[in-house]
Amino acid sequence: MIPLNLAASQDNIAALPAAAFVAACALVFTVASFWWLNARRGHLRTWEPHSFAIVADTTKARIRFPLVLHNTGARPIVVLNLRLSFPDEPSSVLPLPWTSTRDRLRPESDDALRLPACFAVAGRGADQLFIEFGAPFPGFVPEARNYKVRIEAKLGHRLLRHRLLRRGKGGWQHLVTFPLRAAHITEPGRYLAYSNAPHDLTKHDVRKADEALAGLLKELEEYQQGQGKGGEPGA
Repeated sequence: MIPLNLAASQDNIAALPAAAFVAACALVFTVASFWWLNARRGHLRTWEPHSFAIVADTTKARIRFPLVLHNTGARPIVVLNLRLSFPDEPSSVLPLPWTSTRDRLRPESDDALRLPACFAVAGRGADQLFIEFGAPFPGFVPEARNYKVRIEAKLGHRLLRHRLLRRGKGGWQHLVTFPLRAAHITEPGRYLAYSNAPHDLTKHDVRKADEALAGLLKELEEYQQGQGKGGEPGA
C-alpha cells in the first residue's frame, strides 16, 4: 500500500505539466493581446464614393472625391502621396496626381485649399477627406461613359521597408477601384458636383453629357491647333 504522502507527491508531479501548459497559454494570450491592441500593423481601406466634382477645360482637369480612410490596425499609418489612375485606358492617359485637399465636395468660393502634405490615420481610426486630383490638359479628356479608376497611395511604413531591403523607393499601394460615371457630367467647364450612382442617370442625362463632352473635345482640338500654328491660343 502506497503511503499518503508519496501518493500526494506523485499527484503533484503529474499536475506540473498541466500547470505549465496553462501558464504558457496565459503568457501567449497576454503577449498576443498586447500586440493586437497596441502594436499590430493594419491596412488602409477606403470605399467607392457616391459622388464627385469635376471641371475640365482647355488648360486643366480637376476631379474631387469624398473619401473615408480607415486604418484597420493599432499603429498609425502615414500616407505620403495619392494618385488617381486609369488601368483600362491607353498608356497616354497618365495617372492624375494629388493636387490639393479641400473642405467640402461642392466647390465654392470659400472652399479652403490645402496643398498635398503627408498625414497619419490613427490606429483603428477613420478620417474623411476631400481629395482633389488633376493635371494640365490634355492628360484626361472625359467622354460620356464609365471609366474604371483606381486610387493608389504611397505609405510610409512600406516605403521604409523597401529602403531597408534595398528594393528602390517603394511602389504605389492599391486602395480602391470603382467606376467613374462620366455620363453625369453635363457642364464640364464649370466646377460642379455630380452623383456617381448608376440609377440616377436617364437617357436625357446621357445625351446631354455626350453633347457637352463632345463640345469640350472640339474646343480642345481647336485650342491645340491654335497652339501649333502660332504658339498662342487662337493664333
